Amino acid sequence: MGSKFSLNLTLEANMTKISLVTGPARSGKSEWAEALASQSQKTVVYVATAQMNPSDPEWQARILRHQARRPSSWKTLAVPIALAHTIQSAIATECLLIDSLGTWLANLIEQDEATWQQESQQLLTSLQQSQAEIIIVAEETGWGVVPAYPLGRSFRDRLGTLTRDVGAIAQVVYLVTAGHALNLTALGQKLPPAPTIEPAIEPDIEP
Repeated sequence: MGSKFSLNLTLEANMTKISLVTGPARSGKSEWAEALASQSQKTVVYVATAQMNPSDPEWQARILRHQARRPSSWKTLAVPIALAHTIQSAIATECLLIDSLGTWLANLIEQDEATWQQESQQLLTSLQQSQAEIIIVAEETGWGVVPAYPLGRSFRDRLGTLTRDVGAIAQVVYLVTAGHALNLTALGQKLPPAPTIEPAIEPDIEP
């Protein structure tokens, strides 16, 4: 793939094990992640977390656009659920491009909080233990209004927390917006880990 983002990527890609690329919709984040993968000098495995939905033509068209951009030499794995297992199975000669955290989370959004915490921890552990180079795409969803319905708020909060947790263990974090990629690791200051928030305990109500 002849990438328009090819300048000044080789050194960063060769020195990096985990890269997080985050940004809003249509910002260019997937294209930036693909450019990083193309510079990895490893066998690229594209890990697609989205599920095909023949009843939604617009969603199908989005998936096809992503597929058309990828080089034919890249291997593609459809992994809507078992992301941690896929990461654990990767080898040192591979570069995994995971696109994306948000669609993976959407596939698991109905899990209760305890199950989700276990699932997300397994993902973080697999990332830290993997021998492969890993590039992860994540969506920024918390910059607008608070969703009016509980499932939307749960999705926003879980994705925001997971993205922060991945950013804490990544060697480099990029923010892509309006077609520009910013290296937050070079420009910003990493925060300490987020405090653990215990779930609220419902009070006992006498009958």
